Amino acid sequence: MAVTCGIDWASDHHDIALVDGEGVIVAKARITDDLTGLNALLELLTTHGDGPDTPIPVAIETSRGLLVACLRATGRPVYAINPMAAARYRERHAVSRKKSDHLDATVLANILRTDRGAFRTLPSDTELVKAIAVLARAQQDAVWDRTQAANKLRSHLREYFPGFLASFESVREGLCHPVARELLAAAPTPENAARLTRTQLRAVVRRAGRQRGIEAEADRLREILKRPQMRQPPLVEQAMGRQARALLRQLDAACASADDLAAATVEAFETHPDATIITSFPGLGSLSGARILAEVGDDRSRFEDPKGLKAFAGAAPVTRASGKSLAVMARKVKNQRLAAVGYVWTFSAITASPGARAHYDRRREAGDRHSAAQRNLYNRFLGCLHHCLTNRIPYDETTAFPTKPIASAVAA
Repeated sequence: MAVTCGIDWASDHHDIALVDGEGVIVAKARITDDLTGLNALLELLTTHGDGPDTPIPVAIETSRGLLVACLRATGRPVYAINPMAAARYRERHAVSRKKSDHLDATVLANILRTDRGAFRTLPSDTELVKAIAVLARAQQDAVWDRTQAANKLRSHLREYFPGFLASFESVREGLCHPVARELLAAAPTPENAARLTRTQLRAVVRRAGRQRGIEAEADRLREILKRPQMRQPPLVEQAMGRQARALLRQLDAACASADDLAAATVEAFETHPDATIITSFPGLGSLSGARILAEVGDDRSRFEDPKGLKAFAGAAPVTRASGKSLAVMARKVKNQRLAAVGYVWTFSAITASPGARAHYDRRREAGDRHSAAQRNLYNRFLGCLHHCLTNRIPYDETTAFPTKPIASAVAA
């Protein structure tokens, strides 16, 4: 009978359970999270019928880690089961709600035994896409860390140095701008900032990398920093200045990490064959395109139709119907990274594509709010993206947003 394997993973060990077609446990073990444990797992699978032509499917609650990577390298089908779904299946085997590592492994094995067709194996992406995914996700995390560090610094400066915030409130990058970070390093308190001369301010602007408008920028900063403002007591102000420098070092590190990872992500993305197709879409550059490719992958069998891709990205709505009750609402369970880049994509597209702008305006006129209209446009773009990647063709504006022919007047 067909044997299925369930793995309950942990940081230093993993529990293994093998069940046959009748749900009988044929083997169980606990392995370590190292090469010895992997060899023990492979030997256990081989003993119970695993082979090149009949690999035993494996269910596990994660899609990452060395164990998953090694199992995928052997060619075995690996299913990543959502922990919430596994928790619902556990209640079928233990109504008392008891829980153990061995029970969880058995539940995962039984999921494949009974409902294997309802789940999908991990996609067979190329090594290049996996590398792009690592870089793109790390860069996105670095951007979020940078935003968090900037918000902490802004909140701190508001308590003792509001004049500094006023100097960069109209600058697009805000406190992340090189001039802002260089100036705060040179003058972390209002007293230090008020003592800066025009020569010193020009030097600060130059160190930040600015090459034009140095005199005007130095005069602008000096005029704002000289304005009267509320002040903390001297000793408290100095202490808060030291804290600001500590927060600034965190922000500098986050900015450097985001920039370095962005360059590495773009470099890897531009070597992929799908890069030219993805960047042919309006509103998508190399970095945002890399984030799209990282989550979608290049295994074209992963999404058989556009509906699966739209649901995965959270662009397709969810319908809940029961009797006479019918509700259509935004999808909450989705790939959050793919959903995040969707709003950036559509926001840029409505200024770069006349068809996208017209589609967005129609949704707004129909009563959609801004986010709902963006989500609907994203849904449309994902359908086009699936078509272009499947057929290996670039984006075409007239095909994506065909204009309706003007009806000719009928002669009386």
